[in-house]
Amino acid sequence: MTDPIAPVLEPAAAGSGSTPAPIRRADERALRQRHEAGFTLVEIMVVIVILGLLATLVARNVVSSGDEARETKAKADVRMIADAVRGYRAKFGRMPEDLQTLATKDEKGRSELEELPLDPWDNEYVLREGDRRGEFEVISYGVDGVENTEDDISSKAPDR
Repeated sequence: MTDPIAPVLEPAAAGSGSTPAPIRRADERALRQRHEAGFTLVEIMVVIVILGLLATLVARNVVSSGDEARETKAKADVRMIADAVRGYRAKFGRMPEDLQTLATKDEKGRSELEELPLDPWDNEYVLREGDRRGEFEVISYGVDGVENTEDDISSKAPDR
């Protein structure tokens, strides 16, 4: 049995007339593996930079989709509450005094709304009567919670 680490004599090149040189196969194999296996520091850094850029893009999209979801929920709530106001007006022949009236149960235990939700920014929805009889508007004051600003969401406004 031969020792794989022991020096092995390589045959001399044809016609060289020189004597064989000892070479360790294990050392040669180790050198070859060191050059072939693994990643360089530069390659790892490039991958980390690319992953960082991708994470930034994904995070930006996720955050903005949360804002869109809140706005969509507010629009749906405004339409639902406006429908409940119309139902109340058809049932009683008058506008409700306020939006809380829509969630108040009658003598039979029924109401127009199961409960009156808050808007996605934890503000109350507002019922504003119009100039003409029967006109009204349900409003969420939006992100800033301030009346008559650009971010207000109204039952009268077309979807933007």
